[in-house]
Amino acid sequence: MVSNPVHRLPFLPGTSFKDSTKTAFHRSQTLSYKNGYAVVRRPTVGIGGERLQVNQLSQAELDELANKAPILTYGQPKQAPLAEFIPAHVAFDKKVLKFDAYFQEDVPMSTEEHYRIRQVNIYYYLEDDSMSVMEPVVENSGIPQGKLIKRQRLTKNDQGDHYHWKDLNRGINLTIYGRTFRVVDCDRFTQVFLESQGIELNPPEKMALDPYTELRKQPLRKYVTPSDFDQLKQFLTFDKQVLRFYAIWDDTDSMFGECRTYIIHYYLMDDTVEIREVHERNNGRDPFPLLMNRQRMPKVLVKNAKNFPQCVLEISDQEVLEWYTAKDFIVGKPLTILGRTFFIYDCDPFTRQYYKEKFGISDLPRIDVSEKEPPPVKQELPPYNGFGLIEDSVQNCFVLIPKAPKKDVIKMLVNDNKVLRYLAALESPIPEDKDRRFVFSYFLASDMISIFEPPVRNSGIIGGKYLGRTKVAKPSSTAEDPIYYGPTDFFIGAVIEVFGHRFIILDTDDYVLKYMENNAAQYSPEALLSIRNRIQKQEAPAPELENKQTREDPPGVQELEALIDTIQKQLKDHPCKDNIHEAFQIYDQEASGFVDKERFFKICDSLNLPIDDSLIKELIRLCSHGEDKINYYDFVRAFSN
Repeated sequence: MVSNPVHRLPFLPGTSFKDSTKTAFHRSQTLSYKNGYAVVRRPTVGIGGERLQVNQLSQAELDELANKAPILTYGQPKQAPLAEFIPAHVAFDKKVLKFDAYFQEDVPMSTEEHYRIRQVNIYYYLEDDSMSVMEPVVENSGIPQGKLIKRQRLTKNDQGDHYHWKDLNRGINLTIYGRTFRVVDCDRFTQVFLESQGIELNPPEKMALDPYTELRKQPLRKYVTPSDFDQLKQFLTFDKQVLRFYAIWDDTDSMFGECRTYIIHYYLMDDTVEIREVHERNNGRDPFPLLMNRQRMPKVLVKNAKNFPQCVLEISDQEVLEWYTAKDFIVGKPLTILGRTFFIYDCDPFTRQYYKEKFGISDLPRIDVSEKEPPPVKQELPPYNGFGLIEDSVQNCFVLIPKAPKKDVIKMLVNDNKVLRYLAALESPIPEDKDRRFVFSYFLASDMISIFEPPVRNSGIIGGKYLGRTKVAKPSSTAEDPIYYGPTDFFIGAVIEVFGHRFIILDTDDYVLKYMENNAAQYSPEALLSIRNRIQKQEAPAPELENKQTREDPPGVQELEALIDTIQKQLKDHPCKDNIHEAFQIYDQEASGFVDKERFFKICDSLNLPIDDSLIKELIRLCSHGEDKINYYDFVRAFSN
């Protein structure tokens, strides 16, 4: 049992006493730092500074007790696993020690300096213990600077030992390749790293300066000018400051004149003016960059300066009363330079800021001087000359190499070989034209019209083709928007004007009646009424009119009609009578009603017609027109009922 050292009583409850005079109860410090490492320090006194009653053991005994491992009944204890190995190139990757140093270089051949101080940076790479020496580049130094020693391991003695980071410190000399470097300082990372490794750093030193460089840094001598105006001061203050103005020169009043764009530069450093021409692409002018070279511009000349030889000598201050200055160039005002009046319409942002600060002019708006485009000229097509189609002829007004107008192929395929025929009379004040008859053929595939005049013997008028196949425009249409005659414009009683000639439709064939019956919605009520009246007249003909017509027919016509009636009676049962008309129409593409004699006899042979019969020969003679044409309309009537 341990007794109380103060009262010599057993240390049991009720036998110990509290010291009322004790006022300190702090514990002693057990942690400390040595060479940058935290170490444990054994307490020497107890709480409040009391002496510790412990068994005093030596340090060797304490280490033995700390390292002794008890042997258990089941065998030796397992060893602790080894710490993870990290290679140096991983642990010290991108970790570099930086030292500031300098070296002294002799300058033997110079009167201004005898030696030169060159400042360098020494880098130590921890990952592979390599070093490099870099000299910061100084502008206009005239010395090759930059990398003095490339990255490598550097030897420190003749035995071949290399520099290690333990050899580096502040305030030491390093000899590398015969050149001595004085290390004066290091960066924060280098300082922390070396102190953590237990290296005591020397105090930093002041970087040595180059005496010649410091000599050149002395301020220049200052001069006091007698006035505020000084050309040198103006040059140094306004160097590289240029006012830019955009101007135009309007010369449209003169012959072949035009409005041209220029850029005026005003140099503040010497009050000179330069005028540059703005070239546009394909303007037809030589690409001269300058209209006027950079020079001072006279504003007011002396009276006797008019006879001054300006083309030989430069104008001086003796010939000029006033020069152009920056305040003379204002946006929105004209400016006369060397006889040309320029109108300034805009300037750049720097010029606006300069005028605001220098002259207090803040309102310099841009003036719109762009030329307004004239209204587009409407292309007027020339009047139609009557040759070809309007769509085809008008292509020469649009393109250099005209192309044929597109055709409606579907319409051509659907209405192929479909022709509407009409009988018409010419409306003319000439008495000889009253008895003339014409056959209008309207081709549905192409909307074209052809006119044929059947020849009449002893009429004095040569019949045949009156108008080739073409499109006919209405009189009220124009060349820009032509309106052509359509099938709905042709009906009995309609007036058709063809190139200044007026025709009146008198009659139609049976195919036209059938076509109008199938397409009644397209025709006007007037057209349908005319056809209805025509059908009624066919069904109930007037005998008196027939007798009158018979009496008025010429003898040749009566003979032809009698011969046709006779042949119809004899050839009533001919097997090919229904195909005769279609056979002749195939070869009559113009729908004129005439074919060549050679073609006529070939068709008759193909249809086995009895052309050797005396009645047929007489019919062919009466249907002949001239020496090489035969009217097959009258010939075909002899074979129809």
